[in-house]
Amino acid sequence: MNVLHDELKRDLIDRGFSRRSFGKIAAMITAGATLPFYNEPALAQLSKVNAPPDAVLLNANENPLGPCKEAREAAAKMIEHGGRYRYSEADRVQQILAQQEGVKPDYVRIYAGSSAPLHQAVLAFTGPKRPFVMADPGYESGAGAAAFIGAETIRVPLMKDNGYAHDVKAMVAASPTAGLIYICNPNNPTGTLTSASDIEWLVANKPAGSVVMIDEAYTHIAGAPFHTGMVAADKDVVVLRTFSKIYGMAGLRAGAAIARPDLLRKLGGFSAGMMPITGMAAASASLEAKYVIAERRKLIGDVREETYGFLEKHNFSYVPGKSNCFMIDVKRPVREVISALQGEKVYVGRPWPVWPTHMRVTVGLAGEMKKFQDALLKVMA
Repeated sequence: MNVLHDELKRDLIDRGFSRRSFGKIAAMITAGATLPFYNEPALAQLSKVNAPPDAVLLNANENPLGPCKEAREAAAKMIEHGGRYRYSEADRVQQILAQQEGVKPDYVRIYAGSSAPLHQAVLAFTGPKRPFVMADPGYESGAGAAAFIGAETIRVPLMKDNGYAHDVKAMVAASPTAGLIYICNPNNPTGTLTSASDIEWLVANKPAGSVVMIDEAYTHIAGAPFHTGMVAADKDVVVLRTFSKIYGMAGLRAGAAIARPDLLRKLGGFSAGMMPITGMAAASASLEAKYVIAERRKLIGDVREETYGFLEKHNFSYVPGKSNCFMIDVKRPVREVISALQGEKVYVGRPWPVWPTHMRVTVGLAGEMKKFQDALLKVMA
């Protein structure tokens, strides 16, 4: 079977790939989940820690609340059907999510998390002549995929004088041939928000032929506007959703890309396979448990704001994120502080090169944050 049909070959040439690279591209398409960056091994290694059992883990933006009661029960019940593929479980998630988001079912594609569609969008829309544009600091996963295929990554600094929001005007101006412009909102690692009006301006003024990807992994936590309305209006927009954050399903794996069917088809050539049925059952149950989002938003927000009060009391400089992570400026090389905290059995996030004195901290449970506060005072004394 020739996976590089004529239309795809023309698209690849338009994006700056040479015919000599077609073999590598074909290998990537057929490789599916074996792609070297597909499950983020590099980033996983950065977040992976050999921590003692009693350590406090505030390093990977996980939700320690875990799945809600209904999701746990649904996943447990699904185990007895583990010998079957049960493709219908993913179909059910697709139907529920489409109904809740006000889009047609064929505008939704279900994934095991949101990392795969992010990587696939880079493969589908960028290339040697079509750069990948992102914030700095920002979530680096897409840049890894861009480097793998030889696409340039253009990093645009966040706006310090505007709450560290994305600088959408600078992102539009970054390249007249941008292939994919990536907005994580709230941003990872800063947890800061970009306004809906700025994102709408970006979509309206982006370079011709480019696609805007809006990663809404943390939007539930912030209570910020979603942008599926632009998808319903058939804009050049791909929205990412994950069940890893507010729904506490990082280990169960469920997510979605929401976009026009023609854009989803372009993503579809780079992977295949069924979804884990336990994750799908938990995802459906989570979507139907109407109380979960508001309840968890308040729980996470209360702990986050209490931590900010502690930081202010002790004169720490920090970036007040609106999701389940934030950045503290420790005023010295951050790796030293990260290592010292590990000595106190507290594990925080990895460094970002552009902010070498800042460390990302995930919002954990109230007791975990108290241990973090005590450890921070000790290592910063």
